Amino acid sequence: MPSLRNRFDVFMEGRAAKVPTLDLALEDRLRLLCRHGDFSLAYSTAIQNGLSYFGDDNGYVAFASKMGGHFALGDPVAAPEDRADYIRRFVKAAGTPWFVQVGEDTARTLSGLGYRVNRMGIDTRLDLARHDFSGSRNETVRYSERWLFKKGYSIIEDDGGVASLEHVKKLSAEWLAERIVKRWEMRFLNRPFDAAAGQGMRRFTLVDPEGQSVALLDFDPLHRDGEVIGYTTSFKRKLVGTTPHAEVGLTKFAVDRFRKEGHSVVTLGLSPLADIKASGFPESGFWRTMFARAYDSKSVNSRIFNLQGQAAFKRRFHGEEEPTYIAFRKGSVMEMTGLLRLCKAV
Repeated sequence: MPSLRNRFDVFMEGRAAKVPTLDLALEDRLRLLCRHGDFSLAYSTAIQNGLSYFGDDNGYVAFASKMGGHFALGDPVAAPEDRADYIRRFVKAAGTPWFVQVGEDTARTLSGLGYRVNRMGIDTRLDLARHDFSGSRNETVRYSERWLFKKGYSIIEDDGGVASLEHVKKLSAEWLAERIVKRWEMRFLNRPFDAAAGQGMRRFTLVDPEGQSVALLDFDPLHRDGEVIGYTTSFKRKLVGTTPHAEVGLTKFAVDRFRKEGHSVVTLGLSPLADIKASGFPESGFWRTMFARAYDSKSVNSRIFNLQGQAAFKRRFHGEEEPTYIAFRKGSVMEMTGLLRLCKAV
């Protein structure tokens, strides 16, 4: 018998605006990504299962639906000069969709359409032409890499020949078992982990002195005009008991390699609810207060997600902190519940 929650979802979905979706094959999404995928979530919008697409052969808005609401993920994957048009068309088709983890240009367009725009966290950006790991402030980052090599660890870019898929699955299962919420991984803002790295992704593996892969760090590509311009961190996994220097050392090693290859940028991804302040746009004071309280909450950080630890880790690398935004017309508690359920945060 269907649960009450499922019945409620069916009822709400029946009331939702019917958005015309685009049957866009993966190869077509990757083609558009290669031309216009220059923001942190771009790759995930192209390959994450369960998303729908609105647009045409020249670009798309990726979105998902829950509890009668539609939620766009990231900026449109389209030419920058055309993104505002895709946003306006999607808003017209979807009624009152939310936009989640978008950049400043998208936020400005939405504000002009009568949306309220709140900050939802920060993305850390390393401009590789100007950023390196020299200087006293990066001493702890350099130390982690030195410590690993001194203790006999090695860091290898793994194309599948170092850690088998079965070993990566075991590593991921152990990692998940140590999380605050062990029963599932969050979705939507984070796509599900795949033991096999996807097309264009880069995987770096930490190998211990006994020759076993004990940690990995995956990166998604960033594209512009057909070229890879950089990478964004996507997944980290490690075996229980692995040194806390692992992730720092892996990140430094990978960023240094990308810099040597001539790439221009690495982004470290969203620090949710970090640095919540006035957005500079018309916004919801209620949600600004609630986001700030959640970030400061001992209960949230210990029982749901370690928001403060996530932000503190990324700040070790001293990148530029770029605000990311969430935008909505009503901003009701019911709509926010739909988003949280979509993300499997509740």
